[in-house]
Amino acid sequence: MRSGADCAPRLPTSRPRNWALLAAVLLICGLSFGQKLSNSDCLACHGDNTLSKEESGKQVSLYVDDKKFQGSVHSVFGCTDCHSDVKAVPHEAAPAKPACATCHADQQAAYDTGFHAAARKKGDTRAARCVDCHGSPHEIVAASDPVSRVHRTNIPATCGACHGQKFVMEASGHSAQPFASYQQSVHGRAVAAGSEKAAVCTDCHGSHDIRAASDPKSPIFKFNVPNTCGQCHGGVKKVYTESIHGTAIARGNWQAPVCTDCHGIHSIKAPLDPASTVSAQLVAQATCARCHEGVRLTQEFGVPAHRVSTYMDSYHGLASRLGSQVVANCASCHGVHNILPSSDPRSTINRANLVKTCGQCHPGVSQKFVLAKVHVDAPLSADTGSVAVRWVRRFYVSMILAVIGAMLAHNLLIWRRKAIARRKAEHRVVVRMTLNQRVQHLILLTSFFVLVITGFALKFPDSWFAAMVGGETVRGIVHRVAAVVLISLGLYHLIYAAASREGQRLLRDFLPGLKDARDVADNLGHYLGLGRERPQFARFNYAEKAEYWALVWGMVVMAATGIMLWAKVTVGDLIPRWWLDVAVAVHFYEAVLATLAIVAWHFYQVFFDPDTYPMNWAWYDGKMSVEHYREEHGLDAQTLLEASGAEQTVAGCDQPEAASEAGKNGDERGPKREQSPMEEEQEEAVSPNP
Repeated sequence: MRSGADCAPRLPTSRPRNWALLAAVLLICGLSFGQKLSNSDCLACHGDNTLSKEESGKQVSLYVDDKKFQGSVHSVFGCTDCHSDVKAVPHEAAPAKPACATCHADQQAAYDTGFHAAARKKGDTRAARCVDCHGSPHEIVAASDPVSRVHRTNIPATCGACHGQKFVMEASGHSAQPFASYQQSVHGRAVAAGSEKAAVCTDCHGSHDIRAASDPKSPIFKFNVPNTCGQCHGGVKKVYTESIHGTAIARGNWQAPVCTDCHGIHSIKAPLDPASTVSAQLVAQATCARCHEGVRLTQEFGVPAHRVSTYMDSYHGLASRLGSQVVANCASCHGVHNILPSSDPRSTINRANLVKTCGQCHPGVSQKFVLAKVHVDAPLSADTGSVAVRWVRRFYVSMILAVIGAMLAHNLLIWRRKAIARRKAEHRVVVRMTLNQRVQHLILLTSFFVLVITGFALKFPDSWFAAMVGGETVRGIVHRVAAVVLISLGLYHLIYAAASREGQRLLRDFLPGLKDARDVADNLGHYLGLGRERPQFARFNYAEKAEYWALVWGMVVMAATGIMLWAKVTVGDLIPRWWLDVAVAVHFYEAVLATLAIVAWHFYQVFFDPDTYPMNWAWYDGKMSVEHYREEHGLDAQTLLEASGAEQTVAGCDQPEAASEAGKNGDERGPKREQSPMEEEQEEAVSPNP
């Protein structure tokens, strides 16, 4: 027996918090030296819920809840069975942490081969250990206990303690998205609803020996996935194993799909869920297309390509795109898990079985009905396998080209003759655009539309824009050349507007004023029938001024953002990278805005305004008729006087009265418009008899 004097100096490292605890320690010290310590000996100190120590700058509790310990799987053991280095109480040195491998050698060996152990060896202290999943050794309960952290219904929450934390996972170089996807999956929702049969993390990844998907021993290694899913879906596994995909996987073909390729990995949803990759709406476009639309399978295994696009162009595909819930999709004809080649007598698309397969949707079909091809290319070059259909196609293509071509040629001939005759009838004209201005306009028009076509071809490489231009290299070069031309034109226009008298006058006439605001209200009021008189305009009306300054703004924005993207490496070194992302967005949306504005605004004024039928020829020869110009720009006295002076020189007569009136300042709305014979007749009809 040890004396009290022998025990007195050996107080616990963590000082007792009250005299009762000290008395208990002194009482324990009176026990026999050779007697094995009992749990009550240890709990004399560790039963105090305030007992703690500092570890790595944090206070760690040393409290053991005896009630919970008695309910744990370790309750049959004594404290010193695990803390074997503790020989007496109180103990001076902190005991070593117990090794779970002492009793759980097999589980420890499995853990050591897993992903978590490898991460800890690399220094990742966040990787899971035994206690992270099972909880404190003093409180571990059997996995069959519903309160256990490793009970089936609790495993998602246990794994989610780490894998559901965004910053924790990112710090370890991983993502928390898989766990979030699992929670929204058919499995995760079933577990959350209380199901004990739905798959949880350990069913697919394993328990202790969790391995990376690239490890051939991992249950989620591609060739092991069918067996993993087959633990729950045994019937499906059997059917799949005999299918063309299953036999290909058995041969070691990486290209063949397994369960997760079609259904997803963590985000598996029910087939009736519209967001599911195997839903009726998405099975063709999103799932089967990944393999069967491209030419890779064709090059490697001779499997026909473009299966999805030909389906989408068929009646079935068109109905599917319109939202039909009952139209046939890939699985309707080929099967789901039991997909077999058409040469296999068991295949649903074997010739002997087509009547039955098609008859699911088309009751009463005959053998003749099912002889037609389903995947038929829509382009004119397609071979439908029918000689009659090919000849019909050739006949109608020839007819379309001949008949429509003749119609266009006929109407173009008449339109050209009428347009020339109408133009010649306009004897009195004014110069609307000089030769210099027309050349600038032509260069602007050409470079702008080249930029539009090549720009949208670069943005949408599968569009008809791209087919017009060619490969990406050609598109890029042509786009940049057109950009240089447009920017050069802009710089020239600046010099032209600043240095030439003609350009200075043009710039002055384009300057907006308060009258433009009044003109907007008066013009809209007139055409809306609100009783307002139609306003007279100077050389340029408010619409033309707005278009000019919008063009200036657009050229500056497009040039600035375009240069940034052209020299993205240099620009990216000078300013934050996100500025380039902003430049891409601005460049694209400004291009869309400019293109639509030209079509909706400018083309109306040039081609679709009834007053300028068949078009405003000013862009071509720079001239407008005096009558039309006086009606549209009656306040432009200078241009009308210049036109009158030209007429006087030709005719050798006095200055016309209309031009003289245009120069007067008494009437803001300019010279009175000449009345047409119909207007004169209407005025006579409403005037009183003399």
